[in-house]
Amino acid sequence: MEFTAQQIAEALDGTVEGNSEVTISRLAKIEDGLPGSMTFLANPVYTQFIYTTKASVVVVNNDFVPSQPIEPTLVRVENAYAAFARLQEIFNNIGPVKTGISPLAFISKDVLIGEQVFIGEFVYIGEHAVIGNNARIYPQSYIGDNVKIGSSSTLYPGVKVYHDCVVGNECKIHGGVVIGADGFGFVPQADQGYRKVIQSGNVIIEDDVEIGSNTTIDRATLGSTIIRKGVKLDNLIQVAHNVEIGENTVIAAQVGISGSTKIGKNCMIAGQVGIVGHLTIADNVRIGGQSGIEHSITEEGATYLGSPAVDGSKARRNIIHLRNLDEIVKKIHLLEKLLKSNNPK
Repeated sequence: MEFTAQQIAEALDGTVEGNSEVTISRLAKIEDGLPGSMTFLANPVYTQFIYTTKASVVVVNNDFVPSQPIEPTLVRVENAYAAFARLQEIFNNIGPVKTGISPLAFISKDVLIGEQVFIGEFVYIGEHAVIGNNARIYPQSYIGDNVKIGSSSTLYPGVKVYHDCVVGNECKIHGGVVIGADGFGFVPQADQGYRKVIQSGNVIIEDDVEIGSNTTIDRATLGSTIIRKGVKLDNLIQVAHNVEIGENTVIAAQVGISGSTKIGKNCMIAGQVGIVGHLTIADNVRIGGQSGIEHSITEEGATYLGSPAVDGSKARRNIIHLRNLDEIVKKIHLLEKLLKSNNPK
């Protein structure tokens, strides 16, 4: 399907600078753009490519000022990155939506299935499960007994949702995700063995949550592990039993969150962060990559870095000192020599 630059601008609440009738039919990276494609410029690192790209249309911020002539038509918007994300949604939704139930799926007799649902090959759906309208469950996924999958949610191939868990509306759960496996609970015994603590809770995932490939979310020991509305989880994240993640928090890959920790709303947690159990993290907190969180963070909007993590401003000073550590050590040795020479006894 083709769109004119003017149609794109109207969809994005933008303005056209150049040929408003030029057409595009696909999206591209700015450095790889070809005639008939559309791209965007949001990161200044890529500014050089706007002068060489062959793309027909480029989405830019309103405040972008070119330093030399530009061949493509520009669509100016307030936020080019957000606008291009919207365009990707539009292009992604073009074309037929899969519906229907494969004869190779196994579905228990008492499952409630909504309208316009897609259930692919080798999907297993257990007893008393509920599948909402417009849900899409791709091949080789497992839906346990009493599971509820909300309307317009998508489970990509190989997703496993254990018994009694709940997935809200308009969620996206990518391949290899496991929801509701047992939390890590074992009691040391006198013979140095371990007795398993039964994990009898569940996992509740609220609406508009996206979970990346091979992330695992453990069921609660008692009660629920809860992922609140709008949360976005990257690939390869471990969420332990009874954790609660607040609305619209985003967490990057390889983060590990230990049991019973409560994370607030609108937090941003970078990759490879480790968080110990039974902590509370306030709303709007930022945590830098590879940080180790050993105590609760009670100040809203705080930034923490390092391992063990400390307040961001202190962490930056520590980093500067660490970079100069060799020179500092040399100065200390020199001072020691001077002291000894002045005080030979």
